[in-house]
Amino acid sequence: MLVAAAVCPCPPLLVPEIAGGAAAEMDAARAACYDAIGVLAAARPDQLHVIGPAEQAGRGTHPQGARGSFAGFGVPLEVSLGKGEPARRDLPPSLAVGAWLLDRTDWTSSPVEGLGVGEPLTRTRCQEAGGELAASADRVALLVMGDGSNCRTLKAPGYFDERAAAFDAEAARALGAADTAALLALDEELAYDLGAAGRSSWQTLAGAAQGSGLAGRLLYDEAPYGVGYIVASWS
Repeated sequence: MLVAAAVCPCPPLLVPEIAGGAAAEMDAARAACYDAIGVLAAARPDQLHVIGPAEQAGRGTHPQGARGSFAGFGVPLEVSLGKGEPARRDLPPSLAVGAWLLDRTDWTSSPVEGLGVGEPLTRTRCQEAGGELAASADRVALLVMGDGSNCRTLKAPGYFDERAAAFDAEAARALGAADTAALLALDEELAYDLGAAGRSSWQTLAGAAQGSGLAGRLLYDEAPYGVGYIVASWS
């Protein structure tokens, strides 16, 4: 059963070594992520699942101890998904950021497992996958990694799209209210058009949380680089 969840964005810029001189611009987002993970620890789960968007090679489960690297972003920094033996393949970037957050918050509350989710995954399959995660232990927590649209400004990675702000606003409202029905109602095609990489992760969370009675709290909702970054806590 799902007892807590933390929703965090997954830009590598959350890692100060990658952001460099711009690291301070992500201070508020970083602090909100730490607070959300603190709520996960307070729930004393039996199992933590870190889920996030992934390309084909990174999809599926990643065991505790799996390694991730930020070398592709110009920084020779490696992270581990908890303590354990290295896996045969690297963590996708979203899960590497999640592993970094757990390391920075000294996560020792439960075993950890990662799940790379395909961005094109249908809402029905997301819902099913979430239900499977929720049933994996008596007390399950989720660290849900994913970004909103990347089209909020002219300089955004996806250029400007006038639909982006409304999409992100509804996603932030639903995540802050733990509104599973609204999350499952997010339009898959629109999310893809807007580069909202978190859609599949959020809908997986919605599937896991159905019937759990969790309450949500919105901790951060900004678009500092034209990309929607949302942090929320469910408990």
